Amino acid sequence: MAHRETKDLVAEAENSVIKAIHGAGDVAGAIADATSHTLVRTLQSTRATGSELGGMIRDTLQGTIQAVAQVGGEVESAASSIMVGALRGTQQVGKASAEAVSASAAALVKGAADVGGDVGRTAKGAVAGAIEGARDVGMTAERAASAAASGALKGAGEVSSTALDEVREVVTKTISGVKVVITEPFRSVRPGEKKE
Repeated sequence: MAHRETKDLVAEAENSVIKAIHGAGDVAGAIADATSHTLVRTLQSTRATGSELGGMIRDTLQGTIQAVAQVGGEVESAASSIMVGALRGTQQVGKASAEAVSASAAALVKGAADVGGDVGRTAKGAVAGAIEGARDVGMTAERAASAAASGALKGAGEVSSTALDEVREVVTKTISGVKVVITEPFRSVRPGEKKE
């Protein structure tokens, strides 16, 4: 994806979320709706799959996170609503999958780090949002939680080993009544370590 397109997706998402938040009585609902609407507009005319789809989701959620931070919101608290919106948006265009959940969680954790947010609390919110929205996209809560946790770990690994430790500590517990099972390679491998 070209650099110009990335900047456009981030800016569009940011503007959409800011407009939705201002004047909203239900901020969490407004964030979820704006995220969903922006993803639908972004993804409905593309055949993107794999890493290209993940990049489009990442850019959209980066704009959403920046908007929440810009209006003085707490990214960590908004992570669940953003994830629910991401699931709804990808479902509406037929692109909901474990990979989309994982890409969304990675984007949330990395985006939170970029705006100075708490990556552990953001990861927990991302997993909780994935669990909440799982049924709507035809996924079990356990599968959605696992995909979100794995994505959160991937995003944290791109930030730092400290962020990875913080996220691992949070996502290896029970969240919203679901025991989170991490899929490999994130279970025991840290940045700089060799996989056995």
